[in-house]
Amino acid sequence: MDVFGDLRRMNKRQLYYQVLNFAMIVSSALMIWKGLIVITGSESPIVVVLSGSMEPAFHRGDLLFLTNFQEDPIRAGEIVVFKVEGRDIPIVHRVIKIHEKENGNIKFLTKGDNNEVDDRGLYKEGQNWLEKKDVVGRARGFLPYVGMVTIIMNDYPKFKVSQHYFEH
Repeated sequence: MDVFGDLRRMNKRQLYYQVLNFAMIVSSALMIWKGLIVITGSESPIVVVLSGSMEPAFHRGDLLFLTNFQEDPIRAGEIVVFKVEGRDIPIVHRVIKIHEKENGNIKFLTKGDNNEVDDRGLYKEGQNWLEKKDVVGRARGFLPYVGMVTIIMNDYPKFKVSQHYFEH
């Protein structure tokens, strides 16, 4: 696969059209992603389940569609995706307990369906409850195993296209 040889053989007009076509594909994908963020209210409207902690509801590689409308109250039994301070990857787990204060503030506790214990061990040190600000989104639908491509690329980096290839 000699990409650079192919590029050298193209005339300038063909090369220009190829670059323009690639730029349009990338910009379209970004516009669709930003549109989904606005429509769903979630900073990450699509996530991949990375572990088996939510089986049998969701399996590793399932693609989840999220919404995160602030006016919707969080309820026990809902599946939420949340971020914890100090962890880069969001976690997909079920709300098992709600703690509502008199002032209306809601805190909640989560647990993976396939886990023995609740998630307090995953939260930052000293944190016993999650708050609405920790939520990235709530699962509204899913496609089974569609996200396996992402998992394969993370687990087996040799399947990724090497940046080194494009730097020469």
